[in-house]
Amino acid sequence: MVRVTRFFQRFVFVLSLAIFAALGLGFLFGEFGWFGVHAGGQQDGAYRQMRIYQEVLKKIQTEYVTDPNINDVTTGALHGLLESLDADSSYLTPTEYKIYKERPATGAAQVGITVSKRYGYAIVVSVLPGSAADKEHIADGDVIESIGDQSTRELSLAVIRLLLEGKPGTNVTLSVVRPRKSDPDKITLTRSIAAVPALAEQQYEGATILYLKPGALTASRVDEIADRIKAAGKDRKVLLDLRDSSGGDSQEGLRLANFFVKQGTLAALEGQKFPRQTFTADPALFLTDAPLAVLVNRGTAGPAELTAAAIEDLKRGDVVGERTFGQGSEQKTLELPDGAALLLTVAKYQSPGGKKIPDEAVTPTVVVGKASEEEFEEATLAKGDEPLNKALQLLKAKNGVQATQPAPEAAPEASSSTATPATPPAAEKKPGFWRRLFGAK
Repeated sequence: MVRVTRFFQRFVFVLSLAIFAALGLGFLFGEFGWFGVHAGGQQDGAYRQMRIYQEVLKKIQTEYVTDPNINDVTTGALHGLLESLDADSSYLTPTEYKIYKERPATGAAQVGITVSKRYGYAIVVSVLPGSAADKEHIADGDVIESIGDQSTRELSLAVIRLLLEGKPGTNVTLSVVRPRKSDPDKITLTRSIAAVPALAEQQYEGATILYLKPGALTASRVDEIADRIKAAGKDRKVLLDLRDSSGGDSQEGLRLANFFVKQGTLAALEGQKFPRQTFTADPALFLTDAPLAVLVNRGTAGPAELTAAAIEDLKRGDVVGERTFGQGSEQKTLELPDGAALLLTVAKYQSPGGKKIPDEAVTPTVVVGKASEEEFEEATLAKGDEPLNKALQLLKAKNGVQATQPAPEAAPEASSSTATPATPPAAEKKPGFWRRLFGAK
C-alpha cells in the first residue's frame, strides 16, 4: 500500500472543512448553493452531502496520482471535521480512544504545559513555574509544531495532551516555533510529577492591599484564598493575580468570584441540546465588598476567565492586563460502534453579560500592553511589572466599599508599596508574527 503524502493529508483536512461548511450552510438556509442542490429538510440535506462526500472519495480513489489508503483518508477527514467545530472537539480512532480511556486519572508525569490549538497547531496557553518547560523558557503563545516526528496539525487536541504525558523520567522532544526566530527549536523535556506552586501572597501600600496569586483554581486553593481574605478583614483591598492561571475546576472559578459578589448571575452554561444552567451568587459565600482589581493575560484560561468575566460584567472591580485566552466549555464523550469516539463540545460558558467565553474571551476594562498589532510591533518592553503597577495605582485611588461602577483611572503618583513589585515578565510575544506565519485574522 502506498503511504499517503503530507500534502495529501492536508488536502483531506481542507476537504473536510469544505464539507462541514457546506453542511452548516445547508442546515441554516435549506440549500447548497455550491452544488445547486435544494434540500427539503436537514436530514435530506445531510444525506445528500454524504452522497457527495462518497463521490469525492470515489474520485480520489480512482483518479489520485497514487492509490491512497482510503481508511487514512476517512480518518483524516473525520479529524478535520471535528477540529473545524472548535479546538476541544476531537475524533479518536479506536486505538487512540483505548489509550485515552486507560490513561491514569491522576499522577501522570507531565512537562508543565497547558496546551490548546490555534491556527491548526498546538499552542502553549500557560507554563507551570519550575517545570521542565519553564526551565527551557517555553512561554505562553509559543507554537508546538511537532511532538516527536508527528505534526500537531494532524493530531487532535486530546491526542496532543496524551503525548505530552507519560511516565516520570521519560523524555519527549518538541519542535517549538518562537517569535523573531526563523527556524523551530528542538527541545527535549523530561516528564516529571511537578509540584504545584504555593499560593503567592504579598502586602502592598502599608498592608492596605492584599495581593494573591493562586495559579490553578482547585478546591483546596480556593479554600486557601478564602482563609486569607477572612484573616485580612472585610476592609482590606484585594489584588487577585490570575495571570497564567489556566487549570482547575470551573465551579471553583465561580466560587472565587462569589467571594466578591453577594448577588446576581455569575455565569451561564448553554448548548444546542444542553439545558441552560444559570449560576447565581450565594450570599453565604460572600466575603468582602472592599475594592478589588484582577490581573489577566493571554495565559488566563478556563476557570480563571469565569472569575474575571463575572467581576468585570458585574462592575465589581477593575480587570487589568491583556485579553485572555478564551476557553470555557463542556465536552461529552460519544462512543462509536467501531470502538472510536467523539469528544464533542456540547455547551459553552457565558459571562453575566452574555458573552461566550470560548468565542470572545475577556477583554480587560483597563488594557495594559499594546492592544493593536501595529502598536505592539513598534513597542519596547516597559520596565517593571506594568500591569501590576497599574492595578496597584487603581486600588490606591479607591477608598472604602467598592462602588457599583468602576472608579476612573487614577493620576500617576510615586509608589509607596511595602513590598517590591513583581519581577518583570518575560518578553511578550508579537501577535503580528503569528499572523504573518499562519495568515490568521
